[in-house]
Amino acid sequence: MVLAIEVSDLWKHFGAKPALRGVHLAVEEGAVFGVIGPNGAGKTTLFRILATILRPSKGVVKVFGHDVVREAGTVRDLISYLPEDAGVYKHLTGHNYLGMIASLYGRGSLEMGVEISGLGDRLRERAGTYSKGMKRRLLLAGCLMTSPRLAILDEPTAGLDVEHAVFVRNLIREYAAKGTTVLVSSHNMLEVNYLCDEVAILHNGILLERGIPRELLAKYDVSNLEELFVKKVSGS
Repeated sequence: MVLAIEVSDLWKHFGAKPALRGVHLAVEEGAVFGVIGPNGAGKTTLFRILATILRPSKGVVKVFGHDVVREAGTVRDLISYLPEDAGVYKHLTGHNYLGMIASLYGRGSLEMGVEISGLGDRLRERAGTYSKGMKRRLLLAGCLMTSPRLAILDEPTAGLDVEHAVFVRNLIREYAAKGTTVLVSSHNMLEVNYLCDEVAILHNGILLERGIPRELLAKYDVSNLEELFVKKVSGS
């Protein structure tokens, strides 16, 4: 078994308050793994540590066996990261943005990025003129066109209409089938249930539960992930 992500006793402090409290997590290569939790649960902090943007206060975090602190450069070559609040270069056309990504990473193809975005002729226009959903599709295309070993996607379908959200979900599953490991967060529980092989519930920086969605529903005698989420977070 190859582990894409290994997290051991991870703590992250911002001042006196810990954002992550002793998190342990292992994600197998090729899985689509979902992290769910309320705002402020620590999801984004965890993602930023895995993406080498933040340093752990304590603990060990590895991506494909490479330490995110001591081997940050190697980790960055293996991943792509789509933050929830990512912005676009508004004066670049969508086509130029995708070309820049291909050049920076030295892998992937512009044609692949164009296909993933689904923006067609709008790629000739400046990204600053795009709707929120169009910007999200452009950023996701830049994230996946490089064929990362690990794609870290924070709310990947935020701002998308139903049609394009379904397209993105299918695309994520397609990439996972080809071997890309995907770590995803979403407030859409139906999306998590559809997408993810396993899920973890994070609350107040503590990992409360993890497992295969259908097995968790049976374990807690609930009919959907929303009910499970409320039950675990409320402690009932």
